[in-house]
Amino acid sequence: MKYQSLVILVITGLFASFSYGQTPVIGKTPRYCNPLPMVTAPGGNASGDVTVIKENGKYYMYCTGGGAWVSDDMLNWTFHRIDNVPVAPHVVKFNGSFYMCGNDCPVYKADNPLGPFTSIGDWKNTPDVKGGWNGAFDVDIFIDDDNKPYLYYPGRGVSGIYVVPLDPNDISRFAGPVKHLFGFNNKHEWERYGEMNEYPDVAWIEGPWLQKHKGTYYLQYSASGTQWKTYAEGYYTAKSPLGPFTYAPNNPLLRKTEGLVTGTAHGSIVEGPDGNLWQFYTIVLSNPPGGRRIGMDRITFDKAGNMSVKITDTPQWAPGTVTDPAKGNSESLPVIINKILAMNALSKFSTEKPGHEAAYAVDNSSGTWWEPAATDSLPSLLIELSPATRFDVVQMFTIDGVRLMFNGGRRGFGRPAQGAQQPSAEIYQYKIEVSTDGKTFETALDQSRNTIARNTIFDEISPVKCRFVRLTVTNWPKASPLGLLEFTVFGKAAGALPAAVAIPVSN
Repeated sequence: MKYQSLVILVITGLFASFSYGQTPVIGKTPRYCNPLPMVTAPGGNASGDVTVIKENGKYYMYCTGGGAWVSDDMLNWTFHRIDNVPVAPHVVKFNGSFYMCGNDCPVYKADNPLGPFTSIGDWKNTPDVKGGWNGAFDVDIFIDDDNKPYLYYPGRGVSGIYVVPLDPNDISRFAGPVKHLFGFNNKHEWERYGEMNEYPDVAWIEGPWLQKHKGTYYLQYSASGTQWKTYAEGYYTAKSPLGPFTYAPNNPLLRKTEGLVTGTAHGSIVEGPDGNLWQFYTIVLSNPPGGRRIGMDRITFDKAGNMSVKITDTPQWAPGTVTDPAKGNSESLPVIINKILAMNALSKFSTEKPGHEAAYAVDNSSGTWWEPAATDSLPSLLIELSPATRFDVVQMFTIDGVRLMFNGGRRGFGRPAQGAQQPSAEIYQYKIEVSTDGKTFETALDQSRNTIARNTIFDEISPVKCRFVRLTVTNWPKASPLGLLEFTVFGKAAGALPAAVAIPVSN
């Protein structure tokens, strides 16, 4: 069998109908939230180095970790297990065929985006061409408007980005000399190696992606290294695919080092169903070691042609739901961060393991996690949204979404070898209950029968006003302890109750 498919419904079915151009409304208009809740399965765990292409109205995503994901709307994805997916896979359509390449592998060819892919040659065997070729690594094939193909790739370490024309009659062969476009520049502090960019002479320049927009060539690249939360993305521009390329004045394009969406780099660009360009990118987690997820956000251009991407980690309107890309925020905020340890909080938890306390589930960090006791069969967290003192008003909230991030998603390198032990399916079952008084609860979301394997989850909740939110995990993969990296409830303030003790006011 060449591939198997598994459906992932990223968003719960709250949306009966929605038409592009309508005023977006929470609870009716679809949203997405980073990190994206991609399905995990043997043969594919969406662990970064993401390429997304569009073909006949469908979107095809390829990642390190193997497999492919297919979507009609960039919101709901179907996983397909396919053969020969390399590390850092890149797929491009050229002259009616699909070509896949990646790190230190042959060039593969197929008749459709899901294969089967067959080897047609190897750049290692191309005639000796002077100037920087040392093996395929983070490759990107760009097809220009005149149908000429070019290969962009990085050297090793500080070497930078190179380009070489490819033979249009045999894309696995070079058609000209290799040209060096640019290298590491330690004056660009964000390019430097290290969690604080503290290495002035060390860097990994990698992950090129060329995009043409209104006559300008935008060449993206990544630095400082995929193991750091400082992993970021910048770009150069040119008027020719061979350069010369000029460093963009608003670099870095993508960089975020705090919160749950960090280490944002090595991605691709695709036109969305709304006609806007969308940036897909790798997200580097603090835990598990080497753990990576996928993010996406809109691209905008200013009047001078400078490219910009606003990295988001809160619910955003989905592609094709708003006309103006700059108006992407649905204005739902995280409302439970650090509220287990907040002063006067009535928050509670069932159990916790020393070193992995419950407070770590709501600290807005991927480097820590809550791990309940091994004997806890129904782990739960009760969060008070308004830990007011008797002198404060009691703030009420309307909640409308939840994100769960579980341990898992370690960086994978291709499909497991035949006969290798397959990991347990990452199926998590849970429910969300809400209350205004902390005593009487009603169910706001019931996923106790969930069958979709994901280690990152975003679910819409029909907007409901409350003061308390309770999460109960009803089932999880028992091959390893339950580890909840983060539990995020999204919503907005919704009025207040008076303070318990009135404060006298002097005349």
